[in-house]
Amino acid sequence: MRILIVIWFISNSFCLYSQYSISGKITDHSTGETLIGVNVYIPELLKGTTTNKNGEYFINDLPKGEIIVRFSYIGYKTINKKVSLKNSPVKLNLQMDFLVVEGQEIVISGNFTSTQHDNTVKINTINARQLEQSGSPSLIQTLAETPGVDIISKGPGIGSPVIRGLSLSNILFLNNGIPLNNYQFSENHPYLVDEFGVKRVEIIKGPASLIYGSGAVGGVINLIDEEPALIGKIEGKAGFKYFGNTNGLSGNLGVKGNNKGFFWGVQGGITSHMDYKQGNGDIARNTRFNRTSFKINTGLIRKKATYKIIYQQSKDKLGLAVEPAFSLTSVNERKNEDWFQDLTDHLIISQNKFFFGKLRMDLHLAYQLNQRKLIGSELTPVNTLVDMQLSTLSFRLKGAYQFNDKFKIILGTQGFTQNNTNFDAPDRILPDANIFDISFYSLAQYHLQNIIVLEAGLRYSFKNIYVPLQEVSGHSHDDGDIGEDDDMINYENSFSNLSASVGATINLSEMMLIRLNLASAYRSPNLAELTQHGMHGTRFELGNQNLTNQQNLEVDIGFHMHTRHTSLDISGFYNNVYNYIFLAPTNDTTEDGSKIYQYSQTPSVLYGGEIMLHVHPHPLHWLHIESSYSYIIGKEKSGDFLPLIPTNNLKLGLMFTKDKIKSLKNTYLKLDFKYAFAQNNPSVFETPTDEYFIADIGFGTEIKINNQILLVDLSISNILNNTYFDHLSTLKDLGIYNMGRSVNLAVKIPFGIKN
Repeated sequence: MRILIVIWFISNSFCLYSQYSISGKITDHSTGETLIGVNVYIPELLKGTTTNKNGEYFINDLPKGEIIVRFSYIGYKTINKKVSLKNSPVKLNLQMDFLVVEGQEIVISGNFTSTQHDNTVKINTINARQLEQSGSPSLIQTLAETPGVDIISKGPGIGSPVIRGLSLSNILFLNNGIPLNNYQFSENHPYLVDEFGVKRVEIIKGPASLIYGSGAVGGVINLIDEEPALIGKIEGKAGFKYFGNTNGLSGNLGVKGNNKGFFWGVQGGITSHMDYKQGNGDIARNTRFNRTSFKINTGLIRKKATYKIIYQQSKDKLGLAVEPAFSLTSVNERKNEDWFQDLTDHLIISQNKFFFGKLRMDLHLAYQLNQRKLIGSELTPVNTLVDMQLSTLSFRLKGAYQFNDKFKIILGTQGFTQNNTNFDAPDRILPDANIFDISFYSLAQYHLQNIIVLEAGLRYSFKNIYVPLQEVSGHSHDDGDIGEDDDMINYENSFSNLSASVGATINLSEMMLIRLNLASAYRSPNLAELTQHGMHGTRFELGNQNLTNQQNLEVDIGFHMHTRHTSLDISGFYNNVYNYIFLAPTNDTTEDGSKIYQYSQTPSVLYGGEIMLHVHPHPLHWLHIESSYSYIIGKEKSGDFLPLIPTNNLKLGLMFTKDKIKSLKNTYLKLDFKYAFAQNNPSVFETPTDEYFIADIGFGTEIKINNQILLVDLSISNILNNTYFDHLSTLKDLGIYNMGRSVNLAVKIPFGIKN
């Protein structure tokens, strides 16, 4: 605490010295007219403004060093400019072009906060408007619209992301840079997230252990909250969604303000869905889910520092489509009655940034408390079968030093301490345990003549897992009375590892670049894989205390090209995984006949890639054509195929846009088609899956009533009401098809309280 106080005083003392500012004028490139209301924003500093009636802007109290300024305006191409604040003031006038194909974005999930062209790893993004337009009933399902990303699902409410064939403990899901911890070892345990208050989602496909540590072998998904209100403003938005297939209802309300750098925000939402209908008209029993969420944040923006605190709470009740529930649950009900997960999650994040000339420091602290209950029925011995609580206290300290315009480095450390506690429920899938994790890393970036960007880094990690002596059935033996026939568990082990990466971005021209990456990532086996012992769903799952670190070596290559009317991305990867950890059935059964599954590991390889093409042909400015192809193969070195590998798929999207139709603005009509190839390479304990085709349609516009704007989106998913199985649906084994046709409506109402 004393260290934090010292840092705070030092950071504020710098405010007494040199003043740095940036100003300028924004005009239309074609007409030369001034643009009023252009958003001028510096993401790293959380500071921004808008252009006045003369198209002018001014931002002061900026720290010395390099910053990236984003200029955005509806209907125009977003511009990101690097500015070096060495002398004050800096004058930057810009001309903006009409939006054709989306330009570079500023992303923060990579090694450095930078534009896409400076990243040695391609980062896919999904913005807030795309989330609003999606006809998917959950945020996790919306992620699967990204090439190379799929989901393992047990219905619309329970889904786990898959990135290039890796899932569960092989990827990290971040909330504003903080890894979420809510028993993600199983496909039955979804991340407790929604799109309320989210500015965008950033997705790294490929190893990211160097930055984020164990668990980022396959990639990272990071939810980025919306930015604070501009100084002197109080604004908000209300949203409503209806999903026809599930009679789903979703509503949210958010308000935020900023008074001279002191900002705040409040966001709340509620979601409720009935059981979904399959393409054949049958009801998928007990796939209903209900969710409430609340989020509040506050912070302070100063010249030499920014401080932000976020508190989030979510409560989820997720129905489980398991055979015991089918005869018990009623139809056309929202309320969770029998066989459901009752989940509560609390998350507190403290984000602090300090600017000392060429040195910039980030200090993130977080505490997460997740309680998981499994509710049975009146036919089970007790109503609450599982009651576990996972508490995680984590930190991340990172310092970035920029020697000059060409060379900068990062030094950092991060870690967490974690405790799993079981309460009185009889089933203890995981034992009581304490986990400690810490790591240190360094990363350097060098720009060679503005043509080649080179990056290289190294990381050391250490983890200790301690499971005190206890009975696997969950009974306490604090009195020392342990019977000879009791089935006991006791475990303690430490894991350490070095991981490294080297990458390069080669700018062939302003419109073409090549990305090359070689990374060795790792993850240590988690608590479930080492010690799990008990019924999980309809099977008995058993850990393996002989598991060792899972290490991989992946090669990635990517090509990007863009013109005024075209954008093309081609990427390929080869991922050699040593000691790949997975869950597989054994030849044994329990006394009651349940199949026993156990974790094991074997050398494996995954390879494939994606092709993405976006065409906005001239002079057909109202037409956008987007297509993608994703290919993935995952197999053991012995020749057997790995489980939970998605099918190859081909996607085509057509969008027709019109800036203005009478009183309507930014109107669009879109058609999306997906063809999933047959999965004829299942693992030895999976079944093949037939090919399928689905089509979606969407329409949206902005309506202005008096001075109030309404954003309306109407969509129909699975228009043809096809009956199909997705290979990654865990309901396939029960003969339950994926969701049928759904007519969906979304309305967003932005409003301002004070300007």
